[in-house]
Amino acid sequence: MGRFDGMKGLVLGVANDHSIAWAIAKEVLAEGGQIGFSHLPDRPDDARQRNRRRVAQLTDPEPGAKFLMPMDVSDDAQIAAVIDRAKEEFGTLDFVIHSIAFAPLEDLKGETTNCSREGFRVAMETSAYSLLAVGRLVRGILSPDASILTLTYFGGEKVVPGYNIMGVCKATLDACVKYMAFDLGPAGVRVNAVSAGPLRTLAGRGAGVDEMLGLYQHMSPMGRNITHEEVGKAGAWLLSKDSLGITGEILHVDAGYNIMGSPGRLLDLVPKAE
Repeated sequence: MGRFDGMKGLVLGVANDHSIAWAIAKEVLAEGGQIGFSHLPDRPDDARQRNRRRVAQLTDPEPGAKFLMPMDVSDDAQIAAVIDRAKEEFGTLDFVIHSIAFAPLEDLKGETTNCSREGFRVAMETSAYSLLAVGRLVRGILSPDASILTLTYFGGEKVVPGYNIMGVCKATLDACVKYMAFDLGPAGVRVNAVSAGPLRTLAGRGAGVDEMLGLYQHMSPMGRNITHEEVGKAGAWLLSKDSLGITGEILHVDAGYNIMGSPGRLLDLVPKAE
């Protein structure tokens, strides 16, 4: 018997096999869960359907993966179409993973102060408001004790150079988690977030993850970086019935980096003054 036997859910935003959402989904599937997936829509001129193909390579071999659909979170009709498909397939949902974030590269790479008005709107709508949109449209088919999980990052709590406007979006996403937890709490629905340390993901490459890996390794109390599997297990725990009393929380899976108030052991690498 697996922890997710008989449980059904949605995973929104898997990009490829390095996605944190896929690491969590693998844990759920391995323990008996059934999942409907969404992927980023392909461009009309992309005959190879690269976005769909990358995700289908992961989901097609999985008996518990029941469908795969495109979804643009800037379009409520597309979100509703995925949720309607889930209702048709499952009836009710026990969990939802929201793994969606985007900022135009020119706005992400520049100073936060110089972010364009349109870049701010796109980044905030895609990365933060989309959680509210999904929550609003899916709440009618959530089962009692259902769990909604999103993915955030420490750059929403403290300044992380290079994370820039995405840090502002994650700060907003963190607040959305807490207010949604309050709104949906009376129905028994929990809303939480996982804040992972740096991992080599599609989003991580855009945020300069390679530079962060060495910093985290030297500063974190555990003296190492985390793995996809560790985040996957932590995220799956928040989706399971083992965490029924937890909502509105941001669970840091970062080898303890977030607790540090100084460079810690990184100072050991700094030459001592004579």
